[in-house]
Amino acid sequence: MFLPARRAKASAWLALAAALAGAPGAVGCGKKPVTFEPAEIERHSMLAGVSPGFLLGAATSAYQIEGGNQNDWTDWEAGHYPDGQPHVSDGSTAARAADSWNRWRQDVVALEDLGANVYRLGVEWSRLEPAEGAWDAVAAARYREMLMALLAARPHPIRPMLNLYHFTLPRWVAARGGWEWSGAPQAFAAFAARAADAFGDLVDLWCTLNEPNVYVVKGYLAGQWPPGVRDPARGARVLARLLDAHGLAAAALRAHDRVDSDGDGAATRIGLAHNVRVFDPEGGPVDALVARSADDFYNRVIPEAVATGHVHISLPTVVTIDEAAPGLRGSFDWLGINYYTRDIIRSRIARALTGRGPPYEVVADAAGSRARSDMGWEIYPEGLYRLLLTFARYGWPIIVTESGLADRAGTVRPGYIRSHIYAIDRARAEGVPVVGYLHWSLIDNFEWSRGYTGRFGLYTIDFAGDPELTRRPTPAVKTFQELAAVLGLLPPPPAP
Repeated sequence: MFLPARRAKASAWLALAAALAGAPGAVGCGKKPVTFEPAEIERHSMLAGVSPGFLLGAATSAYQIEGGNQNDWTDWEAGHYPDGQPHVSDGSTAARAADSWNRWRQDVVALEDLGANVYRLGVEWSRLEPAEGAWDAVAAARYREMLMALLAARPHPIRPMLNLYHFTLPRWVAARGGWEWSGAPQAFAAFAARAADAFGDLVDLWCTLNEPNVYVVKGYLAGQWPPGVRDPARGARVLARLLDAHGLAAAALRAHDRVDSDGDGAATRIGLAHNVRVFDPEGGPVDALVARSADDFYNRVIPEAVATGHVHISLPTVVTIDEAAPGLRGSFDWLGINYYTRDIIRSRIARALTGRGPPYEVVADAAGSRARSDMGWEIYPEGLYRLLLTFARYGWPIIVTESGLADRAGTVRPGYIRSHIYAIDRARAEGVPVVGYLHWSLIDNFEWSRGYTGRFGLYTIDFAGDPELTRRPTPAVKTFQELAAVLGLLPPPPAP
């Protein structure tokens, strides 16, 4: 059931939600402090003892790299906020992006160079189904060509993990209200069925949705992404509808993809990519209460719904959704974790209640010694370890479907990878079933409202100065190749 509270009471939660939206995701409250020592990370043998078949690769999304797409984000890019600021901070668009629609072979070469054995890539719903029920066979053929090239890669095949939804909607869906349209979950499931028919003989690993919680925070709480509204009750309802869409899509994939393309005994292995974030109180019970509320809404709603077959979303004083969703139970074969950073929270409840600002501020760690990415995100590998322990209780195999940082110079990323692999290995040593690591991102790309200012790629691209958009390796490529060598995917590096 959907229970909206009186609108007069919504301002406090809306302020909290808007503050949450200033970060890439939201939160996880750990119970025990943990600090990794740099010397431990340096001595550590990365991925030692992993099980055969560990997935090692990189991730991208269709809209962020392909270019040439037309959808609700294309329209959003052309707009401005009421104060005149552009929706994309640097004024750019994804009209060309990395031109991977035409230069995808360069991306395959980069993956081969890395030694990757898996690649999480997207198919763009608006490209394949530009009008309701109209399937673009030419676009589907291009995607098939990409998938076949991955499976024919050298020195070994690269398994595709195909992502069906990554924040963008066809215009015909957006015109009906986007995810607020009651028919959206069924429309998405129909798209998933067509995708399974078109690609199922080449794909077993399916990712239905990318970060539905981020979509809700950015699009319905902060108003920073389409549809650009600030209405937490609507946002909660959209989150419930996205969960419904996942369940229906998972069922459609299982019904339509009956081909075990990799010979492992299963035609489909289905999950979604869930953005998680550590959200630590600075100190005191009020800080802890704010952090816990954010953790419950942001980190736990999605896995709890899938584990229990029951959707429970509560935004205090605003809305409660409490409804059975039996189609969600059993819909995961694996859980994807997208992890980047944490926030340390100092509560400001009185300020929020009087309408003078959000109910907390983000403060630096007490020692002030933590490095940050180019986008100001704290580099906190301990958070990945903590959250892996948290989500292990559900029992699903876990794939780190995204982990990375904005690092234009490319000098910080090698250490970032080492420290986050260390976090994964510590969690594995404690019994957490981590079965894969995918770095975000393979190449520099269009980073939504940040445009091209955030450089996440293992391979960098000079968007302004290089008309060929050459993929140039950053120093982290060698670090990644060390991981591939441990798994036997590449020859061992020469001795120093």
